[in-house]
Amino acid sequence: MENLKKIRPQTANTPAVINLAAGKLPPQALDLEEAVLGSMMIDKKGIDDVIDILHPDAFYKEAHHKIYKAIIKLFEDSQPIDLLTVSNQLRTEGDLEFVGGDFYLINLTQKVSSSAHIEFHARIILQKYIQRRLISISSEIIKESYDETVDVFDLLDTAEGKLFEVTQGNLKKSSEKAEDLVKQAIDKIQEISNKEGMSGIASGFFKVDEITSGWQPSDLIIIAARPGMGKTAFVMSMAKNIAINFKQGVAIFSLEMSSVQLITRMISSETNLTSEKLRKGNLMAHEWEQLNVKVKDLSEAPLYIDDTPSLSIFDLRAKARRLVSQHDIKIIIIDYLQLMTTGTNTKSGNREQEISNISRNLKALAKELEVPVIALSQLSRAVETRGGSKRPLLSDLRESGAIEQDADIVSFIYRPEYYKLTEWDDEERSNCEGQAEFIIAKHRNGGLDSIRLKFIGRFAQFADLDDDFATEFQSKMNDFTEPQHTASPGEAFDTIADDGDVPF
Repeated sequence: MENLKKIRPQTANTPAVINLAAGKLPPQALDLEEAVLGSMMIDKKGIDDVIDILHPDAFYKEAHHKIYKAIIKLFEDSQPIDLLTVSNQLRTEGDLEFVGGDFYLINLTQKVSSSAHIEFHARIILQKYIQRRLISISSEIIKESYDETVDVFDLLDTAEGKLFEVTQGNLKKSSEKAEDLVKQAIDKIQEISNKEGMSGIASGFFKVDEITSGWQPSDLIIIAARPGMGKTAFVMSMAKNIAINFKQGVAIFSLEMSSVQLITRMISSETNLTSEKLRKGNLMAHEWEQLNVKVKDLSEAPLYIDDTPSLSIFDLRAKARRLVSQHDIKIIIIDYLQLMTTGTNTKSGNREQEISNISRNLKALAKELEVPVIALSQLSRAVETRGGSKRPLLSDLRESGAIEQDADIVSFIYRPEYYKLTEWDDEERSNCEGQAEFIIAKHRNGGLDSIRLKFIGRFAQFADLDDDFATEFQSKMNDFTEPQHTASPGEAFDTIADDGDVPF
């Protein structure tokens, strides 16, 4: 008893009721949730204003979550939405009693008189939901940051990925119903039909686009070749077509050349002035005028170049997310894959395993951002040592078979004249000078083909073989009065490449 008496004085001053004001509640706006749901049941306009802003998870109260899901179901089925139909839908799903019955639905409709300001209210609800998601993500990051076994680069990538999902309003779901997926697929087919068959990002090369229907969102495209074939020239020609002609955002990550060098090559292609002239600044008055006039379209193009050397896959993903979010990038180009690193301090194994990890992450990036990712790749020296035709094969991909496995499209660039050949090794034995072959060796969702293109070395440009524009370029090239190289085609190309006129 003495012990009890000693304890009582110490606890006598303890409040009998805990002050809840000292605690924290998740961000919420229940009154606005009630107003939005009530408005949707009394005014059709309210539904049209809200349906594209909110998803069921945005509602804090579980009953409101279920009511909104019932409204969405009626909307998707093109059924009228009012107090009676929502009540019936909830009854059908077995949720009517859970939400509070018809009495609760009636109260919701009585709280509002119209759908005025419903969009503003919906955006506040969405803001509260985003706050809750940020709190949840931050808590997870803090917890994992204390775990010494977690790789810090993996943690950074995971954290940025989750924040990017919130930014895009595109939260990951564990699974989707076949019914919803079929609807999405039919909508996409309808959209493609309206575009006359071009469902992806057009490259600007007619026959390439005919086979691929444009570079498709979420696809990883590998363009491989031996050094000197013009890989960079090809993607820069394509980037110019997409950014200047089609006005779509392009992001280029150049690990080999500086951004100024790349843009100088594009200026050469756009102005018909050789890289040699631009490098020396040896321009005549009319050429200065030509430069100033024709470079305007390039300067206004939605083109973004990052020339960070030895870029890690984690840095690439972070930069790509920001570019897509801030500048509406439609396609990402990487020059080139073998110069990338995994970004970890510890060695993960041999180089083949590193490249496998990089290619796997590039495919994941394409899926996450829903844009095509084009990565240039080197080929092994086996091409050079092989007798007969030097046309590349899938087995020539350098350092990893995982590249072939992860890629949706694997293509090669082949120029016979690089090997001092003057004719194509086909039945027609036609002249191959100034020409290249774009070989689609793997196409997960389409056919395979080999496409002849025009290669204009002085302007570091590829074009359609039968393009009048390319023919005009070729005629202008032949009219130059500057001293011409007298070496063989392969040697001449090597000399020009060393001077920086043709990209590798």
